[in-house]
Amino acid sequence: MPEPMKSQILMSGLVFVESARWHQGRFWFSDWGTQQIFALDANGQHEVAIRISNRSAGQEEVARGPLCFDFLPDGRLLIVTGREGRILLQENNGELSTYADLAPISRFPWNDIVVDSRGNAYVGNTGFDFPGGGFAPGTIALAGADSSVRTVAEGLAFPNGMAITSDNSTLIVAESYGQKLTAFNIAEDGSLHGRRLWAACEGYPDGICLDPENAIWYADVPNQRCVRVCEGGHVLDAVNLDRGCFSCALGGRDGKTLLVLAADWRGAKKMFDGPRTGQVLAFRISE
Repeated sequence: MPEPMKSQILMSGLVFVESARWHQGRFWFSDWGTQQIFALDANGQHEVAIRISNRSAGQEEVARGPLCFDFLPDGRLLIVTGREGRILLQENNGELSTYADLAPISRFPWNDIVVDSRGNAYVGNTGFDFPGGGFAPGTIALAGADSSVRTVAEGLAFPNGMAITSDNSTLIVAESYGQKLTAFNIAEDGSLHGRRLWAACEGYPDGICLDPENAIWYADVPNQRCVRVCEGGHVLDAVNLDRGCFSCALGGRDGKTLLVLAADWRGAKKMFDGPRTGQVLAFRISE
């Protein structure tokens, strides 16, 4: 195992940080507690890119909780409002509109989203009333470029972070309750098939990201670490923290900065109250 990597804290005092992304020269992430999406550079200079507030897109207030996002190929932002089951579209002028309605597919919370280079948006659904409800398998829905929605995968043990290979051939999803990464082949019409185990995990994968070698970094909340694995499950690297790791992304000028979103885990119902322990940390990947 390589020598431990040194970390730099880019931001602190956050609530419940998720959905790390690298886009147009900056890192992006959401704070579920404040319903804000931030963009920041490698020096920690940041701005609030969007704040989801009362009557966004002409609708009722969005409850605190799942607020994941990704970018369309043209750079516009898609935002999942997890409890009300909508995907919002932020136009280049900053205005919000409803891009797709996921509520007819499931009344349970929606979670992470990933968009391929053709504009297909895949969104995971918990499958049960998380937190608090009894476990049931979750699903993945596809919102097409025409904003149509349909279920493309079922029977997932809490689908969480997702990533798509650069050639659009494979979608990989973290099954947090299953302690594994699962892969699907992506068909021309966006449907998923050929389900298979990509890697068994010695932990509970949350947010994930692919690196140039098609290895995956996965964030692990209870084990307070971020782990790099190759297909088959061999552990290649890891960074350890003093709090739960929720999401990660690779970026920076040379693509060798690992951004990790972390916070003390107090249970989903208590994350929005008490001390603000959320942090954004940067690690330089070893050569």
